[in-house]
Amino acid sequence: MTDFSNSRDVVLKVAVPTPQHSGLGAPLDYRHPVALPPGSLVRVPLGRRQVLGVVWEGEPEADPGVELKALAGVLDLPPLDAGWRALVRFAASYYQRGLGELALAALPPTLAQLDDTQLARRLKRQPGAVVAAEPSAGPGLQAGQQAAVDVLAAQLQGQAPPQPVLLWGLTGSGKTEVYLHAAAQALALGRQVLVLVPEINLTPQLQARFAARFGAERVACLHSGLTPPQRLRDWLRAHTGQADLVLGTRLAVMASLPRLGLIVVDEEHDPSFKAQDGARQSARDLAVWRGAHGRFPVLLGSATPSLESWHNAQSGRYRRVDLTERIGAAPLPTVRLLDLASLPPPKGPGATPPPLAASLLQAIEQRIARGEQSLLLLNRRGYAPVLHCGQCSWRSGCPHCSAWRVFHKSDRTLRCHHCGFTERVPTACPDCGNQDIAPIGRGTERLEEQLEHLLPHARLARLDADSTAKAGSLEAQLARVHAGEVDVLVGTQMIAKGHDFRHVTLVAALNPDNLLYSSDFRAPERLFALLMQAGGRAGRAGHAAEMWVQTHQPRHPLYQALQKHDFVAFATSQLEERQLAGLPPFAHLALLRADSREET
Repeated sequence: MTDFSNSRDVVLKVAVPTPQHSGLGAPLDYRHPVALPPGSLVRVPLGRRQVLGVVWEGEPEADPGVELKALAGVLDLPPLDAGWRALVRFAASYYQRGLGELALAALPPTLAQLDDTQLARRLKRQPGAVVAAEPSAGPGLQAGQQAAVDVLAAQLQGQAPPQPVLLWGLTGSGKTEVYLHAAAQALALGRQVLVLVPEINLTPQLQARFAARFGAERVACLHSGLTPPQRLRDWLRAHTGQADLVLGTRLAVMASLPRLGLIVVDEEHDPSFKAQDGARQSARDLAVWRGAHGRFPVLLGSATPSLESWHNAQSGRYRRVDLTERIGAAPLPTVRLLDLASLPPPKGPGATPPPLAASLLQAIEQRIARGEQSLLLLNRRGYAPVLHCGQCSWRSGCPHCSAWRVFHKSDRTLRCHHCGFTERVPTACPDCGNQDIAPIGRGTERLEEQLEHLLPHARLARLDADSTAKAGSLEAQLARVHAGEVDVLVGTQMIAKGHDFRHVTLVAALNPDNLLYSSDFRAPERLFALLMQAGGRAGRAGHAAEMWVQTHQPRHPLYQALQKHDFVAFATSQLEERQLAGLPPFAHLALLRADSREET
């Protein structure tokens, strides 16, 4: 710290929430009567407002004669530790964002609104200090599971250098049990554990598993679905070391965990780990960096690893451990490819084909008669992807971006799922006035409506971002499925990941071909992962199970590999194509994007 010649105050560098492009991305200088350690949380004036800031390392840059603003207050909290500050510094540099912008985005916004009395009251509510736990008993482990636990144990105990571990396991092979045992070992050493999942809807069931094993008072959650008070409560528990286990989505990778000793990234291949707005940071990649910098193990789990992680394992950068058997020796589902081109065309002018082929519909009815459940995957929410005018060919495009606005029948809206722009459905065509505008295509909302006519006696449920928007609705729907109160579950990709549906014996993917023709070079990888994950929901209790795929391209190599459950063959062919084309992981790509309110 530097003393002013005309004052007894010291000068502190403080990271404040200013973006890189503002020219103020670096920490700013403030004065204070006493020195504060780096990582201290403070309130500072910034323009006409008062904001939260983090005291940072470094020499002040202001001239001694410049009159600096004083800190407005200091929060009575332990400083954010050096490991956390190093993570923020790396992420700000790598993703080209302001240091304070990233640092403050990682903190609960409610912190800035608390005074010292409120903060003291909240800290007083937190449970007492947590003692180290003995390794949990839990069920016995299969050979592959034990091998994974042993590899991590050697790293945790310092018997082997820390190295990311890729846990490649079939769906239903017990990856979660490996996470639980590894966590128990870390807790026994007095360390904290961070478990990342790709989506909020996977948090409740994983939280229940960890709470049942270790006690609910030791588990905290961090994700965007929490209310501000809930997020503040669990962030404080993690930061003060009172929570041993933190479960969360991608924002939790920046959580303050002073005793962090293990990070688990479940479904590490999932694109949801990469932010699509603001700093385009990858939580999986930051988790790997955080483990390398902190010299502790990182466990990446997936039945369909990303090709980048698979390549890293092949090259020796990651340690790979395989789980080749499902728990209880449950067989993988038989994959049936249903060629839509071989089906008879719909009868009558303007008739559209039914959502399910007759043979698939019959297979679902057989499951219902036996008291078993079916899962229908249609990765498109809403009623229909687009509205169309047959008179002038108008379509419901978004005026703000290049996407189509999706028709949602439940509230009569057109919504852009890309930028969020929403309008009421017009009563007539905006271009020609024709009142006969009709939906084209099918989303989950329309599929559910059609199934009510095709399967009038079936108990239906729908899981997508629309049906689970209200608080508690996701948990209620999942509880119905687990209780056997649902015969047919319709949903988007959120039903394909991580769920342990014990009564599902049939999974059907309806018309997934669109991803085969995407301009995104990762689209085949993501489609294969989605279908493998979806198929893995079936037959988990040991019953014979099937996966049906309705497709116009049954001989496509992707579907042929899926039919054999052959991820290795698929990954090998994709990596060969990527290498020939000079694409990741054999090269780096940068996307340059310009935003402006004016098109020119």
